[in-house]
Amino acid sequence: MHGEAATELVVDNHEQSDSVDNRVHDLLKAMGLDEKIGQMSQLQAGGGWIPDELADGIRRGQVGSVLNEPDVNIVNELQRIAVEESRLGIPLLMGRDVIHGFKTIFPIPLGQAATWNPAIIEAGARVSAEEAVCSGINWTFAPMIDITRDPRWGRIAESLGEDPYLCSVLGASMVRGFQGDSLSSPDSIAACAKHFAGYGAAEGGRDYNTANIPENEMRNVYLRPFKAAAEAGAASFMSAFCDLNGVPATGNQWLMKQVLREEWSYQGVVVSDWESIVEMSVHGFTHDDEEAAYEAAMAGIDMEMASTSYRDHLEGMVDEGKISLEQIDGMVERVLRLKFALGLFEQPYTDPSQHPEFLNKANLKAAKQAAMQSCVLLKNAQQTLPLSPAKLDAIALLGPLADDGFEQMGTWVFDGEASQSVTCRQAITELIGRTVEINYVKALETTRAASDDNFAEAISAVNQSDAAIIVVGEEAFMSGEAHSRASIDLPGQQQALIEAAASTGKPVIVVIMAGRPLTIEPLLPHADAVLYAWHPGTMGGPAIADLLFGLESPSGKLPVTFPRVVGQVPIHYAQKNTGRPATDETCVDINEVPPRAPQTSLGMTSFHLDAGYKPLFPFGYGLSYGKFQYVKITTSHHSIAMGQSLDVSADIVNMGSHAGEEVVQLYVRDLVGNVTRPVKELKGFRRVRMKPGERQRISFRLHTDDLAFYNRKMQLVTEPGQFHVWIGGSSDAPLWAEFEVHA
Repeated sequence: MHGEAATELVVDNHEQSDSVDNRVHDLLKAMGLDEKIGQMSQLQAGGGWIPDELADGIRRGQVGSVLNEPDVNIVNELQRIAVEESRLGIPLLMGRDVIHGFKTIFPIPLGQAATWNPAIIEAGARVSAEEAVCSGINWTFAPMIDITRDPRWGRIAESLGEDPYLCSVLGASMVRGFQGDSLSSPDSIAACAKHFAGYGAAEGGRDYNTANIPENEMRNVYLRPFKAAAEAGAASFMSAFCDLNGVPATGNQWLMKQVLREEWSYQGVVVSDWESIVEMSVHGFTHDDEEAAYEAAMAGIDMEMASTSYRDHLEGMVDEGKISLEQIDGMVERVLRLKFALGLFEQPYTDPSQHPEFLNKANLKAAKQAAMQSCVLLKNAQQTLPLSPAKLDAIALLGPLADDGFEQMGTWVFDGEASQSVTCRQAITELIGRTVEINYVKALETTRAASDDNFAEAISAVNQSDAAIIVVGEEAFMSGEAHSRASIDLPGQQQALIEAAASTGKPVIVVIMAGRPLTIEPLLPHADAVLYAWHPGTMGGPAIADLLFGLESPSGKLPVTFPRVVGQVPIHYAQKNTGRPATDETCVDINEVPPRAPQTSLGMTSFHLDAGYKPLFPFGYGLSYGKFQYVKITTSHHSIAMGQSLDVSADIVNMGSHAGEEVVQLYVRDLVGNVTRPVKELKGFRRVRMKPGERQRISFRLHTDDLAFYNRKMQLVTEPGQFHVWIGGSSDAPLWAEFEVHA
């Protein structure tokens, strides 16, 4: 062994001491430097077999974690080699991207965010953990809590949306779901908050691209969900791929040391993203892998994923005095503590018979509930929905995604099986097929297909039916890592298919499965109803069928703003007012400008001549079969002192003929600040179920701490002043009141 000499093992990890502190200390004392660096190394599995190099590395104590091995028999053998054949018997962390399900696939995270339901998010992560541990996995790389306001970015599908408050609440719920009441529980896995930080602001919506974010914006927006995840007990963090303000996140000491370790006192493991350490040289930040390893270690990256710059270079840097042994010990200690917290020293092996079976009834029920609440009803002209089977003789079912179990699972699915998915065609047939004829025509082979050869058959099916359901969108590969799009229009000939069906005069219901907001304004005139289902997962079909035919009412709300055209991107509700805010009166339509019009007559406010200033659908928007009206907003106090609270209340009435659930939302505006504040900020939300005609009084409590923001000195402060407050069903809520905070 090189570097620090190893000592003889002087402790029996199972019997000597019940104190984790003592056990960690004893292990560190016994370990050689190469074994310590081994704990900081995560290597890729063989994919169904154990490569000799991997097995030998584990025997020598030079591997601390193995990535992407879902076969429980191979996992157990890897653990056996680590525990029984390595010198110190330290078990392995077994990592896997369990993003929105393992075998039972839930809606993509962006879809889950549309539920606005922390309990649904937590339940989905709980099911994911329970299934993953059955295969020996003990560490997942989720939740992804990058704030993003650019739907071109492929990884928006994995995000929880554009808002730091919503993302913080839901991200923390996902952490709790993965980790359960205790990490040592046999059905818990370690969560990983990623990608720290700023990754969702990649320039141009191109994955891996540079992010330039002022520190004030970092603290007020992008860091808040990560702080919430740390406070929820997330066992690990992952560094981002991106260059943040000129310094790659993986080597960014301000981010990893000052913010995470010093300001937040975070004690968990920090792992790099896939080869992101050595990629710092590709960024042009370091000269070679050795320098990259140095920068990552100095930033505090505890474990290297996939690449081997730590294994290749850290030992020499310790010998040369560039990196201290105490620093290495601190990094290794965090890895060991995670293994102790997971109970791996007591039970490194997995017995699948001791865990519930995959895809059991309870898991499928949870997945269906999540899918149902994730669907957002965007349009419902003349109450086209819900459809009544009693009034139908036949229905046309069209589209490339109407009967595709693979594509409906969405991106980042490694272990789900298409054969286990229940599609729209299967579910609708099961629900109404005994009394209603279903005329199914795929019409397009894929969502990108350019041929309309099958349109005649599709239109014939519509003409023979009372209504048409058309399931369109994006295939799963079109979103996710590295899968960004410059155009976010509905791809291929799907728009033409919708228009052709609408030309028959029959009611057209469009169901959209996608991994991002699409620019769907062109289809709206041709659709009587539009249901946005994201990629809904294993039970997407039954969830959608129940909504279309009225067994449940849609209740999803948009976690992201939908642009009218891609040129509006980035667009989000919590924008700044600017010195020249646009209004309906100041906006000018480019097609209505007369020839040789004076420049100063054209609005002179912040808008696009060809797109206005409003989105297609605002953040928080979503219709229901109920009809919810908000009235009588009040505040318990007109003025409160710093450190006090006030209650904000409003009545909500279901004026419709259907029961439904509404997500009541609370927004605030700080009118004047040390730095300019957004025109609205989400500060609370609540799901309420209401019968037709029912009236409820809904109240939210606001403390002055809830109004805090980072000022020019990067201090978290609440400032005295005037505030506006809204309660409603979206970020466009018109019902408002005002209050004052005084010193």
